[in-house]
Amino acid sequence: MDKGRVAAGRIRIGIGGWTYEPWRGSFYPAGLAQRRELEHASRRLTSIEINGTYYGAQKPESFRKWHDETPEDFVFSLKAPRYATNRKVLAEAGETIARFLSGGVMLLGDKLGPINWQFMATKTFEPDDFRAFLKLLPAAAAAGGRALRHVVEVRHQSFRTPVFTEMLREHGVAAVVAADGKYPQIADPTAPFVYVRIMGTSAEKALGYAPAALDLWAERVRIWAAGGLPEGLEHVGPNPVSGPRDVYLYVIGGHKAHNPQAAMALIERLG
Repeated sequence: MDKGRVAAGRIRIGIGGWTYEPWRGSFYPAGLAQRRELEHASRRLTSIEINGTYYGAQKPESFRKWHDETPEDFVFSLKAPRYATNRKVLAEAGETIARFLSGGVMLLGDKLGPINWQFMATKTFEPDDFRAFLKLLPAAAAAGGRALRHVVEVRHQSFRTPVFTEMLREHGVAAVVAADGKYPQIADPTAPFVYVRIMGTSAEKALGYAPAALDLWAERVRIWAAGGLPEGLEHVGPNPVSGPRDVYLYVIGGHKAHNPQAAMALIERLG
C-alpha cells in the first residue's frame, strides 16, 4: 500500500515549511546542502504547507522549482497572502486574491493542494462580510479551469457557530481543525476534504508526541478519510453523513524541532 493512501480518501501528512536550522543534523543529515532540503523532506513526508506565501509574493520560478524537486505524488498546501485576510472589510479582497492566484501558483500543477486563508485571532465573525469573502474564492483557476480547494483558519471564538459552518458547507470550503493548541477548535467537516493542524509537540517526547497520542491521531485520520466523525473533538453544529474525504494533516508549532519526527511517525502508523 502507498504510504499515504487508505481505502477511502487520500491522506497527506506533513509539516510547515522545510527551512529550519534545528532540523539540520536531526531531520536533515549532517552535511546535506541546504538546496537539497526540500528534496530530502519531500521523500519522507507526503505534503508540506508553504508559509512564505503568507508574507509576500513568490516568484513564478520558485513554484516551478518546487514542483520539479519533489516526487510525482507529493502535494503542497499554500498559506494565502495576509493582505487578503488581515483587513477590516473582507469583501474588498478580490484584487489581492486574483493577483495571488495568477502569480505562478498554478505552476505547481497536480502538486497544488488546499489554499489556507488564515485570519488573525482578533478577526471576529461578521456573517455578511465573510459570506462576501467566500464568494471571492474561485472554485477553479481561470487558466485551465483547474479545481481549487480552499480552507479558512479562523482563530476567534465568535466563529464557533452553526451559521459559520453552514456557510462554509454551502461554498465547499473547509475550516482548519486546530488541535492541541490555544486556538478554538471547529472540527465540523464542511468540504470534500479535512485540513488539520496539530500544535502539541513537546521537547520531552522524542517523536514530538507520546505514542498513544500518535496512535489517536492516526485513528482520527483514518476515520475522517472513511467519511466518519472522530470522537473527542469539538463540533459546533449538526454534521450530515457524507462520503470519504481526503485528509491533510500538518504538524505545526509546538516544539518545532520535533515536528518532522511526529509527521513521519504518523505516516508509519498509517502505512
